[in-house]
Amino acid sequence: MSFYLGIAQIIIGIAVIVLILLQQRGGGIGILGGVSTQFYGTRRGLEKSLFIATFVLVALFIIISFWQLKVG
Repeated sequence: MSFYLGIAQIIIGIAVIVLILLQQRGGGIGILGGVSTQFYGTRRGLEKSLFIATFVLVALFIIISFWQLKVG
């Protein structure tokens, strides 16, 4: 059982990393020199879905982590 929880953590961890990278706003080298022209507004559409999916996967990751501690 612990083996499967570990595999689930790896898969969810990779998915969280991908979702976080997809959410990057105004990234790139240009931001270092203050060249970014984007502004922050409310999340809509796909951006909102990515945010919610990230939140859900992080919560699931935490739940599985505690479950794995308990199962040992």
